[in-house]
Amino acid sequence: MGYDRSVSAPEHAQAPETVWELEMPDIRFGRDAVEELDFQFEDLGVDPGARGLIVTDETLVSLGHAERVCEQLGEFEVDVYDDVEREPSLEAVDDCISFIRDEQGEAGYDFYVGLGGGSCIDTAKAARVVIANGGEVLDYIAEPTGNGEPVTDSGAPLVLMPTTAGTGAEISPVAILSVEEKEIKEAISSDHVRADVAVLDPTLTTTLPPEQTAKTAMDALGHAIEGYTTHSYDSLLRAEDPASRPVYAGRTPVTEMFSEKAIELLSSNVRRAVHNGDDLEARENMLQGALMGAISGLTAGASLCHAMAYPVGNRYHTYHGETIAVLTPASTLGYNAASDPERFAELARMFGVDTTGLNTREAADRLKDEYIQLQRDLNVLPSGLAELADVDEGDIDWLASQTVETQERLLRCNPRPVTKEDAEAVFRDALYNWE
Repeated sequence: MGYDRSVSAPEHAQAPETVWELEMPDIRFGRDAVEELDFQFEDLGVDPGARGLIVTDETLVSLGHAERVCEQLGEFEVDVYDDVEREPSLEAVDDCISFIRDEQGEAGYDFYVGLGGGSCIDTAKAARVVIANGGEVLDYIAEPTGNGEPVTDSGAPLVLMPTTAGTGAEISPVAILSVEEKEIKEAISSDHVRADVAVLDPTLTTTLPPEQTAKTAMDALGHAIEGYTTHSYDSLLRAEDPASRPVYAGRTPVTEMFSEKAIELLSSNVRRAVHNGDDLEARENMLQGALMGAISGLTAGASLCHAMAYPVGNRYHTYHGETIAVLTPASTLGYNAASDPERFAELARMFGVDTTGLNTREAADRLKDEYIQLQRDLNVLPSGLAELADVDEGDIDWLASQTVETQERLLRCNPRPVTKEDAEAVFRDALYNWE
C-alpha cells in the first residue's frame, strides 16, 4: 500500500480503508422532467408563495430555458440571476452572493435553482452554501488560498438542472472556482455543498451546439474512465473518522458498475448527438451516461487527467471538456495504463475494440487509438495542447509543477505515482495526439 497517497490518516494509524459510502442528491430523470419542478419543491417542503432564485447565464435566458423553468414555478415568486461567467472566478461568485444579499438580506432566498452547465451549477452551489454559513467564498476554500473554515450548513433547498451532458456538477459535493491571480482552481468541498435534487431533462440539452456537445461528452467519458481505473477504496488509507473521509474515496463495485454503463452509453451515442443535435434519443442516452459517469468518477475520484487539466484551464482559459479531451490519451490511457493493463484491456472491450489475439498491453494501446479516432470523428475537437492553446515545450515546466503541487486531492487516487518529471513527460506527449 502506498501510504504516502493518504491525506487523511496520521502516521500512527496507517490502516487500509474498509468502508465505502455513496451519497447522492435525489435524482429525477426523463424527458420533460422540468414540468415536475413545482412538485419537486413542494416535496422539499417549500411553501407556495416562497421566493426563489434561478442562477443561470444570458445565453440560457435568450434560448428560453430560464423562462420555461419560471413557468413551472408559478406558485412561487422567482428572481433570475443571469450573470454567471464561464469557469467562474471567486469574484464572480462574490457578485452572485452580493446580488442575493441585496435582494433578500443575509438570510437569502427560500430556495435556489442552478440552471446550465457546470459554471452555472457551481456558482449556484457556492453562493447557496456561503449564504447559509455566512462570510465570503474564501472562508471555505482550503488553506493556504483560503481560510479553510468548515461548512456546517447546507442552506435553503437547491435543485440543479444541467443543460449539458458532461460536467457532473449537478451531483457533486464540490464547487470548483478559479483564483485568477494565482492561476489555479480551488474548491469548496463538503457534503453540504451537494444539491438536494438533480433534475435531468434531455429536452434542455438539444440547444447545445455540436462543439459544446463534444466537449462536455469528453468530460463525461473522462469521469467514467478515470473512475473505473483509479485506486480501489481499500487500497487507500482509512480516515481518522467518518466525517473526515475524502469525497474522492476510491472505486467500489458500485462505481465500477456505473462506469461500465456510462462508457457504453457515451461512446455509442456521442457521434449521433454531435452530428444531429435534434436526435432526442441520443441526447437522452448522453445525459444518462453523463450522470452515471459522474456517479462513478465524482465518487471514486478523478485522477491525473483532471489534475493536469486545471492548470491548463487556469492559464489558458480553455473549456474544461476540451482540455480533458486532449489530455486523456497521454494521461489516463497512456501513462496510467501501465498500472493495470488487464483493467485497461477490459476498458477497450467496453469501447467496442476487438481484442482477439491481443495481450493486455496491446489491447490497452488499441483503446488509446480508439479514443483518439472517436475525437477525430467528432471533427470539432483540437488535436492536442498545441492546437488547443498554443502550448509548447516552454510551458511544460510550469504546468507540471502546478499539477503536482496543487492537485494533491486528485493525485491521491491516481493508480500510478506521479512526479514532476512524469507530469512533464505526459504534457509533452499531449502536445499532439494526431498530426
